[in-house]
Amino acid sequence: MTATVPVSVESEIFYPSADGQPVAETYDHLYALLTTLEVLKQYLANRQATVLANQFLYYAQGFPKLRVAPDVMVIFDVAPGGRDNYKIWEEGQVPTVIFEMTSFGTKGQDEIFKKTLYEQLGVKEYWLFDPKSEWVEQQLRGYRLRGEIYEPIQDGRSEPLQLRLVVEGRLIGFYQEDTGEKLLIPDELAQALRQEVLARQHAEELVEQERQRAEQERQRAEQERQRAEQAELQIEQLKARLRSLNVDPDTIE
Repeated sequence: MTATVPVSVESEIFYPSADGQPVAETYDHLYALLTTLEVLKQYLANRQATVLANQFLYYAQGFPKLRVAPDVMVIFDVAPGGRDNYKIWEEGQVPTVIFEMTSFGTKGQDEIFKKTLYEQLGVKEYWLFDPKSEWVEQQLRGYRLRGEIYEPIQDGRSEPLQLRLVVEGRLIGFYQEDTGEKLLIPDELAQALRQEVLARQHAEELVEQERQRAEQERQRAEQERQRAEQAELQIEQLKARLRSLNVDPDTIE
């Protein structure tokens, strides 16, 4: 009898990282996706977390067709950094917050299938953002998991992220709850950095101008000192000459 070595079924399964589909429907959707990704990556840079965008989320081991590609997903308590795809059974964590940049064409998928799936997976918050105002009232809609059921978010807050969400044109604005400070989008961050550089240059110019004024004052003071010394020397020379003529300098008014 020939012995056989069992083959791991899992090792033969291929989990693709791409499907050849476009990242987003329109520029507005793509810009909202990328901006949200970058803002949250910067915000969570020092945390044990990762932020992924438009990458396959595999949620059933052994079934590579059971997958979804959230526009942006935040996962806590995992190693920071990117992944080609995300397998829940390997990482040991379900995404905590998911954002979908929705449109009228994806309404059914986003509002029914994905909402049900994320609810069943235990995703704590699910946000729908409609940058072109095609079907979501006031563009932004959120759901928060209470027990095993999603409830509409009424307070505009993300509890896991500790951020307040505000619609700003065709983007989501994120504000820290504790300070009220806005998380700057890349364009705003670049502008703030430019302003900081200009302010630093202006401050350096003022310091240099003050240094030059101080140097000029020092030079003037030195010139005055030298003139005073020269005058004193001339007086002493004159007194010496008078004495040589047998004239007492002190008797001269």
